[in-house]
Amino acid sequence: MTGRTRVEDLPKAELHVHLEGTLEADHLLDLARKHDVALPWRSVEEVRAAYAFTDLQSFLDVFFVGCRVLRERGDFADLTHRYLVRAAADGVVRAEVFFGVQTFLALGVPLADQLDGIFEGFDRARAETGIDAALITSAQRHRTEDDALAMVDAVMPWADRIVGFGLGSTELGNPPSGFARYVATVRDRGFRATAHAGEEGGPDYVREALDVGVERIDHGVRSVEDPDLVARLAREQVPLTVCPLSNQRLQVTPDLRTHPLRELLDAGVLVTVNSDDPSYFGGYVADNYRAVRDALDLTDDELERLARNSLSATWAGPPEA
Repeated sequence: MTGRTRVEDLPKAELHVHLEGTLEADHLLDLARKHDVALPWRSVEEVRAAYAFTDLQSFLDVFFVGCRVLRERGDFADLTHRYLVRAAADGVVRAEVFFGVQTFLALGVPLADQLDGIFEGFDRARAETGIDAALITSAQRHRTEDDALAMVDAVMPWADRIVGFGLGSTELGNPPSGFARYVATVRDRGFRATAHAGEEGGPDYVREALDVGVERIDHGVRSVEDPDLVARLAREQVPLTVCPLSNQRLQVTPDLRTHPLRELLDAGVLVTVNSDDPSYFGGYVADNYRAVRDALDLTDDELERLARNSLSATWAGPPEA
């Protein structure tokens, strides 16, 4: 579209991306061969054919199989570096990256190999591109709250490089209220807190997440079903880390022309655009900007507003008192 702003030229932050979800199909197969990990797929084409998702759980079933190939420090360092270099090319100046240590602890990967590898990747990418990166350690809600609290304690030796804690994985049947102690604990220790809500779960999940004390909502698109909740999000300027291509591929909003992003933006909600698990959902952050630009006929001013929103929603500074 000539005469319009290139989305890569907009300085932006990415606030909702799962490091494990940046593992491209060819890299996955290379690591499987390296570590002699048996997979149900033999080629890049077979891997990508498995990405025909019908809902969140169908994605997670594939996602956790892919995680099995990440086995040692160098794997995590290379994965992190690859993502950040790609993000920098998309105009990302700050990336706050989710990572689920519980997955890899269950696979027998030492915590030091996971986190030291990620931080090595952060440092390499910053030296090469200037991109700033921070880690959000995410608890998995299909596990118990006690498991989440144990995870918090386990990662404390790396606390100076962790900006916050999240809550992800299977949403339905695992409401945010079940993790109130977890959120209170990380906030009491001086960390930021966010939670996935309002993707498969309804607006009541978003409200619960706010009520237990999270500062950002990951996804949150179903908030649009509740006008009072939308008004609260706008009034309190709670960032929503929206992932349009993810919403499309997981059948949350199969047709991007009906995606609620514009409605939320027009209501004054602090909406941001992100990629979620880009290798699985067919697009990194600039691809998501282009997708909603074209589907919703967003103007350059609206695209710039989304980019400014992302920068204002980062956790680069200390929490407000």
